[in-house]
Amino acid sequence: MELSNDSAIKKPKRLTSVVWNHFERIRKSDICYAVCLHCQKKLSGSSNSGTTHLRNHLMRCLKRSNYDVSQLLSAKRRKKESTLALAGISYDEGQRKEDFAKPLALKYDHEVKRDEIISLGSSKFDQDRSRLDLARMIILHGYPLAMVDHVGFKVFVKNIQPLFDVTSDGAVENSCMEIYGKEKEKVRLALNNLQGRINVNIEKWFSIENAEYLSLTANYIDEDWRLKRKILNFVTLDSSHTEDMLSEVIINCLMEWNVDCKLFAVTFDDCSTDEGIVMKIKEQISQSKPQLSAGQLLDVRSAAHVVTDIVQDAIEALREVTRKIRGSVRYIKSSKVNQEKLNDFAQQVGINSPKSLALDCPVRWNSTYLMVEAALEYRGAFSLLKEHDPLYTSALSDTEWEWAKTVCGYLKVLYEIAIVLSSNRCQTANVYFPEICHVHIQLIEWCKNPDDFISNIVQKMKTKFDKYWNKCSLSLAAAVILDPRFKVKLVEYYYSQIYGSTALDRIKEISDGIKQLFDAYSICSSLVDQGSALPGSSLPSMCSDSRDRLKGFDKFLHETSQNQSGVSDLDKYLEEPVFPRNCDFNILNWWKVHTPRYPILSMMARDVLGTPMSTGGLESTFTSGPRMLDQVQSSLDPDIRQALICTRDWLQMESEELKSSTSQAIALYVEAT
Repeated sequence: MELSNDSAIKKPKRLTSVVWNHFERIRKSDICYAVCLHCQKKLSGSSNSGTTHLRNHLMRCLKRSNYDVSQLLSAKRRKKESTLALAGISYDEGQRKEDFAKPLALKYDHEVKRDEIISLGSSKFDQDRSRLDLARMIILHGYPLAMVDHVGFKVFVKNIQPLFDVTSDGAVENSCMEIYGKEKEKVRLALNNLQGRINVNIEKWFSIENAEYLSLTANYIDEDWRLKRKILNFVTLDSSHTEDMLSEVIINCLMEWNVDCKLFAVTFDDCSTDEGIVMKIKEQISQSKPQLSAGQLLDVRSAAHVVTDIVQDAIEALREVTRKIRGSVRYIKSSKVNQEKLNDFAQQVGINSPKSLALDCPVRWNSTYLMVEAALEYRGAFSLLKEHDPLYTSALSDTEWEWAKTVCGYLKVLYEIAIVLSSNRCQTANVYFPEICHVHIQLIEWCKNPDDFISNIVQKMKTKFDKYWNKCSLSLAAAVILDPRFKVKLVEYYYSQIYGSTALDRIKEISDGIKQLFDAYSICSSLVDQGSALPGSSLPSMCSDSRDRLKGFDKFLHETSQNQSGVSDLDKYLEEPVFPRNCDFNILNWWKVHTPRYPILSMMARDVLGTPMSTGGLESTFTSGPRMLDQVQSSLDPDIRQALICTRDWLQMESEELKSSTSQAIALYVEAT
């Protein structure tokens, strides 16, 4: 019930309900009124009337002024609000403290200063914090910077919070750079404090304008034996850059982060990358920091990339057959009549396949494989269609069907292996050896095919694979040897199938390589103990250097000291029985627990297992051609492009790590209860 205005007499009695924060109780004669502080309306304020009608009025009144009406349902005094989190990402730009206070009747002022904190009753609005939240949203979800200039976005924001000053895309760009600077310092601190070494994978990107970019990502295992992945740079290559200048760009990026002295392995996404690049990186590290050596720097190529490469050879050789299959599927999909006709023929020859025909996307080889696989199911129906339908002009011959069947069998193996290699972009190096060995064994078998057309395809595939195998077999074997479930036994198992009578010689090469690497870690550990080297610094080189007159002394000192101290970590590890295989085995947890038993070998395991043996995810693995930036990203200034791409990666990884730790905590709680 609304009452007319009269002179007011304030009631001195203390009122306890939260609703009185928004009303002033006055008395005229023997009648009490409640005056709304927002619209000045008078309602009954008698104690017999209660407060429900006041609360209902406020719900209507405050909604019209964009006030947070949910606060009316909360307690009068609140605890301090915890730090706001969005998508699991902690925002620490200042923790809000919201206590209930008596509100003022304020009007929205369009001229409010951007950085001013405005209080409306118990609600506080922070323009600066909201500005950074907007920038984070744009970074995290890859929205275009120009969205802040869109009319629809401005209307939406004004309806949500009229006090927020929607800035221009230039101001948002500055906010993004501010966040990038803060997040970059966090990553820099983590890398500087790292006791182990860092592995870097390098990927090339392109734009539709043929611009080239270089992405550098650090992979390492931290002190808690957690595998981490942090993008470092997304560099725009100048058009004048040549292939031989690539090493200079890479080393400059590493030196910017001050991780060149911690480098253990470099992984390139392209198997055809010039082998001299790594040698130049080694030379430049030695020149810039003569006290260090990069002699043990590993040169790795992406396992997923080599699988994609050899698949492309097979698909290219089968191009004419694939074209006919694509034409056949397109003909069937062109009309319902053709579809029914094929179904009738399928029933006549007893085909009852759950697979449906679908056209492929030619730039995605997995879709081409699935198209061919489905078409093979309907081979008999297509043969009848060829006999009864003169309009069907894409028919395959029996020989072409046999080629398609054979190559599709090869693609099935490679398709399944590609999924294993690329399904998780952050997995330890030990998982790759058995998959790559299986490819090797299959290629050897496929080469025995009596059909000249097929054997020529496989020979080309194997030549490309052998180049990768010769470069990366030691790195692959070292990682699986450091898996306590396999050790050298898995190498012996696969090498006997790959090399036959020469397997023992090949296994010895691997054993010698592992021992040489372990010796380097042992020497480095001794230097750290003596105070002449820092933890995580570059390994001493085992290669010859004519300038070092005492080049063999460190090795001699290590070997003589080892003879006095007894069995080495490596020998002790290899002599002990293998750990039983089970589905729940976690190799990083195993090494974390066994670090005291193998103090030096665990240092080596940390670096070897953290080596990225593959680059890119499933999307890039199944796509033929280079990775491409979209037009929005490629049109940005190089600095803001790098800031957006790197910061998005860091925020997403932080979110994933938070989710993972939360899941682990829940699992531990469930086990405990």
